[in-house]
Amino acid sequence: MNILEVKNVHKQYANHLALNDVSISVPRGSIFGLLGPNGAGKTTLIRIINTITAPDKGEVLLNNTPLTLKHTANIGYLPEERGLYKKMKVGEQALYLCQLKGLSKTEALKRLKYWFEKFEIESWWDKKVEELSKGMAQKVQFITTVLHEPELLIFDEPFSGFDPINAELLKKEIIELKNKGATVIFSTHNMDSVERLCENIALINKSQVVLSGNINQIRKQFSSHKYIVTLKDYDPLPHNDFHCANLLNLKQENNITHAEFTLKNNSTSNDLLSELIQKSTILKFEEQLPSMNDIFLKTVNK
Repeated sequence: MNILEVKNVHKQYANHLALNDVSISVPRGSIFGLLGPNGAGKTTLIRIINTITAPDKGEVLLNNTPLTLKHTANIGYLPEERGLYKKMKVGEQALYLCQLKGLSKTEALKRLKYWFEKFEIESWWDKKVEELSKGMAQKVQFITTVLHEPELLIFDEPFSGFDPINAELLKKEIIELKNKGATVIFSTHNMDSVERLCENIALINKSQVVLSGNINQIRKQFSSHKYIVTLKDYDPLPHNDFHCANLLNLKQENNITHAEFTLKNNSTSNDLLSELIQKSTILKFEEQLPSMNDIFLKTVNK
């Protein structure tokens, strides 16, 4: 079942068409990647989902109900441009933002204590936001985004400003939130994070969805039919005596051979396996699927 459905949404700003007949479906309890180059329309779509602006045409459904302002209580949004007040103290501001989400002061303090201890930032409570680095402020805003336990979380470039250690910490937290039942939409240019975290994606380019679906299926769809093989006791001469595949690279270490093959027209992986079995002992055989970064570049440039 989908928690969020965007159906045929259009949005025009003066002479700029920001979204053109955009439709996406976000499965409940999943991590969904909203991808696209700068200016593609991602931020406009996120603003519509958060009811910050409204579509000119089309509709957005949350839990199969037309989206209204009241639904924002069930949404947590971490924007790319952070919105903390620089002169306020961290704890004072976090408490204020949590109470805006409907939590009592007592409950907000209890949850803030848990998260500040979890992120080991208790000492920041009485510091002013302007004293924090970008990454430190990002941690605080992440906490205030998730603390009211919304069922839908939207993160726009959540790893911006983080060093690798803290980016890894945030990724683990996102997975944990998903495992606890939250649905996560995140927009990022970091394709490695997309491959690791997302189950489904939508790629927007020039105001339209140009690619969407399950990541594993998309990678197979863009497959170049290249296979990485490790063999034992393989005689490399002649190098390319295969009927079903072309040998691209070959490297030998003692009696172990590492090789790359691409299938010839109409051949299958089973055909290649059958030939290899006749020539050697197979230690490893796997398809080298294209990365999401390669797919992103290929689709957008196309």
